[in-house]
Amino acid sequence: MQENKFFDYVIQVHDSVHEINEHAWNELLALQKKPTPFMQHAYLRAMQESQAASPQTGWGLQIIAVWQETPSGQRLCAVCPLYLKGNSYGEYVFDWAWAEAYQRHGLSYYPKAVIAVPFTPVPGSRLLAVDAHARHALAKAVIEFAQKHGLSSVHLLFGDEEDDLQACMEAGMMLRHTVQFHWHNSNYFDFDDFLSRLSQEKRKKIKQERRKVKDAGVHFRVLRGTEIKSSDWEFFYKCYERTYLEHGNKPYLSRDFFNSMQLDMPGNWLLFIALREDHPIACSLLGLETSHSASDSGGIAYGRYWGALERVDCLHFEACYYQPIEWCIAHGFIRFEGGAQGEHKMARALLPVQTSSAHWLAHPGFSEAVARFLAQEGQGVEAYLQDLNLRTPLRQA
Repeated sequence: MQENKFFDYVIQVHDSVHEINEHAWNELLALQKKPTPFMQHAYLRAMQESQAASPQTGWGLQIIAVWQETPSGQRLCAVCPLYLKGNSYGEYVFDWAWAEAYQRHGLSYYPKAVIAVPFTPVPGSRLLAVDAHARHALAKAVIEFAQKHGLSSVHLLFGDEEDDLQACMEAGMMLRHTVQFHWHNSNYFDFDDFLSRLSQEKRKKIKQERRKVKDAGVHFRVLRGTEIKSSDWEFFYKCYERTYLEHGNKPYLSRDFFNSMQLDMPGNWLLFIALREDHPIACSLLGLETSHSASDSGGIAYGRYWGALERVDCLHFEACYYQPIEWCIAHGFIRFEGGAQGEHKMARALLPVQTSSAHWLAHPGFSEAVARFLAQEGQGVEAYLQDLNLRTPLRQA
């Protein structure tokens, strides 16, 4: 553990999430405007313990913590997970061109520092803090850590558009914007009410796609929390692994990781299992966030993983979009986030939203070049969003 002073805070760098009390970590997370289950202590701990995010896979964890001395002892005021990356895999904010530019000039881009949830492109709070002052101290401490260790850069990915990015800009970081597609619940009574708000073309297409799945004899079991038994998790992992292998890749996450999710975070998961003649053939897994409400109302669902053992026309759309949307309407969830990229999601009424990251580069010349690039890219993203909004699937008044 390393330690230094910053204003009236003590900054510590820890090598393991185990070195931070779980209750203290999650208390900070609950204070944030945009908490997600993927920033919970147990989630990051499972990433570390399962070796999914480890130095061997290019993710060397460092916990940056801001402490304050009080009469009763040290108080955790801010904290974030920082990973020393030896590559750019599993991030979903692409900087391969930056790495290539460094290489062409004989410079090393790796290792770099990334503040993110590994393999999880879900927007939300990254700099967990009791207030803006502590968050600013944390952002400055991250930059100082990178400078001290000779890192090429720092990247905060999919941060909170307000608190995180404000602290990052104050620390001298540059902003970068991308686009995701999220579904928003406009107080729909049911799925038919939702369909009635869409254009005739989109409404007809969705009905046709759902009918194909139904005519194929497919129906669904929906399991939440502790209803998801070990056998269901086993089936899910079989589907998840198959999908990666079919695309020529090894899965990022191991069965051990999902064992930890079953044991430590069961209430944050929702599983849709597709069956044909009562035989399971596919599934989709969603994460759930309900921390800001004692009931479901106001919750957020995150589309995370999908896999199938048999092919059925339009089954992916049914399992990954229509079933989740129908469930969200029934349970009063306000938003369903469909994950990274995917303009095709607009046809399923997932609308474009801006997501943001923050970047700091140590090399002055490259920092200036990236700043010019980001200004041009930002204009392109803004124009892209305007174009997408003109192509809304919603019925026009």
